[in-house]
Amino acid sequence: MPSPILVIACGALAREIQALKRLNHWQHLHLQCMDASLHNRPEQITERLREKIRAQRAHYQQIFIGYADCGTGGALDRMLLEESLEGQIHRLPGAHCYEFYAGHKEFAELQEAELGTFYLTDFLVRHFQYLVIELLQLDQHPELQTTFFAGYHKLVYLSQTHDRSLLRQAKEAAQRLDLEFVQVHSGYGLLEIELKEQLGRVDESQKHDRLLA
Repeated sequence: MPSPILVIACGALAREIQALKRLNHWQHLHLQCMDASLHNRPEQITERLREKIRAQRAHYQQIFIGYADCGTGGALDRMLLEESLEGQIHRLPGAHCYEFYAGHKEFAELQEAELGTFYLTDFLVRHFQYLVIELLQLDQHPELQTTFFAGYHKLVYLSQTHDRSLLRQAKEAAQRLDLEFVQVHSGYGLLEIELKEQLGRVDESQKHDRLLA
């Protein structure tokens, strides 16, 4: 079996990465997740990841970061350059998880069609009440909804699975926020492609090392 690779991911991707691990029989993929509520505190993501990388680096030859830029304004990429040894730490492409789910071209088209778009994924639909309503205190102060969502006109649900219950909940979320609803089924998008490429690079590198040994 290939040497293990560690994926440090946003908790919002845990279910999807575990599903891909089962589907592709990636027994050598080890997953550790960060608190998904960091979505609401992106300024903390970089240093929290740095701490995790430093704690685990001695145990893994390869580490993959299951985050896009995610609102860090380039700080995440700068940190990864600082912490990488021989370029062994990579991250998911794009600015947000919405982009690597939808695909770069498709996401750009969605943004061009309506800049004021609020995005949900399967995870965010499941946890909409907590991550959106409660953390933004809209349940206690409904008047804040106008403040937070004044610039939004549309809710796009990027679905990873075909789940009628999640679809219903996504529609209810759009109604709750008074936004036009659109569903775009993205599947796992670039998440699956990037994980396959990363694991493939690691496998080839290890095969090469064994030939030289």
